Amino acid sequence: MKGHSFLHVIKLVSPFVMVVLLQAAIAGFSLEVMSSVRAYVAGEALWSRSQKNAVYFLNLYLHSGDPGQFAQYQASLAVPIGDEFARWALERDPVDIESARIGFLQGGNHPEDVSGLIWLYRYFNRVSFLQEAIQEWRATDPILLELSVFGELIRSELANGPIQDDRVQFLSSRLSELNTQFTVHAKRFSTVLGEGSRAIKVMLTCINVASAATLILLLIWHTRRLVLQRQAFETALHAEKERLAWQASHDWLTGLSNRRAFEARLQSELENPAAGALGLILLDLDQFKGVNDSCGHLAGDRLLREVSRLLQQGRHADDLVARLGGDEFGLILPRCSAFDAADIAERLRRSLEQFSFAWDDRCFVATASIGVACIADRNTTLEDAMRCADAACYRAKEKGRNRVQVESGRPSVVAVTPQPREALAARA
Repeated sequence: MKGHSFLHVIKLVSPFVMVVLLQAAIAGFSLEVMSSVRAYVAGEALWSRSQKNAVYFLNLYLHSGDPGQFAQYQASLAVPIGDEFARWALERDPVDIESARIGFLQGGNHPEDVSGLIWLYRYFNRVSFLQEAIQEWRATDPILLELSVFGELIRSELANGPIQDDRVQFLSSRLSELNTQFTVHAKRFSTVLGEGSRAIKVMLTCINVASAATLILLLIWHTRRLVLQRQAFETALHAEKERLAWQASHDWLTGLSNRRAFEARLQSELENPAAGALGLILLDLDQFKGVNDSCGHLAGDRLLREVSRLLQQGRHADDLVARLGGDEFGLILPRCSAFDAADIAERLRRSLEQFSFAWDDRCFVATASIGVACIADRNTTLEDAMRCADAACYRAKEKGRNRVQVESGRPSVVAVTPQPREALAARA
């Protein structure tokens, strides 16, 4: 049972766990992408600035011949060359991760950003914005090569002595052109990265909102399902309680109230002093045992069901008809005078007398001995009321059956015992 309950709990929460895990995965993926894009944006700033610095310090070295400025030129040029080296390592087959890591570190990128730079380039290099940025990046390769050659050329010429002014002017002009080319590609690279990062931000935001909305909708759907299940369970439980309560208070064969419900209703009526006179009728079928013995219990059961339907005909909503056990029935008639109770009992006797019960080509006349008690004193106990009606019913049996015996001793009719109609015809 514990294992089943645990599995049931897992089944209930698994959709939420899956969506939460998906939400966490999307959030983690979003952070990783944005962090990697940010690393490229930061690296681009360093890459662009270093190219300009390389041109600037080489130009100063051209005019001054100061070795310190050449060293600064070399340090600045090492940054874009390192990034270029990393890109080549990532474009190899197979990819050289370690060389790419060394190149990015040489490019001045933060060590914690290097993994993101490699990951984004490897798996998203075909995304439009990144692909366009990479093209701008590649376009600077020949410019870097030319700048490197210029540096070595200028150093070799300065080693042979001062450079003539027209030569200096030419070299300086060429450096200015290289700087312009660097600036164009760097600006385009930065623009594409900016547009891509904004597009990625919008896309990832939409994905996170969609996943959050999915989680909310799932929560609403799951809660609604649980509420409906609870309502269905409560409805079924209520129906089961009503069924059990009905079974506890009714006779399974006839559907009438049973003795317990009859006595509870009688006690309730006796405890109500404002209810007026109360009629109480007890009825025993005459010679019911003969039907059971001659035709079997199935016949007896059907006779009891048909008698119960007959007793319920014409009853008021407040009246109660019950099967007290065997072939004994009882009726409670609220606000009923002694005269009316006796009249109702007599009509029931006549109805039963006229009722024909057939079973296997045999017909029976079913009669009843009926005892009537009218209770006006509400101080009467349940036992006294039942004893009074039962005594009247017993006297009806003693006086020949098929009669109504009122507590006051009202005369009754001649008894007729249940027997096959063919026997009645023979006696006639």
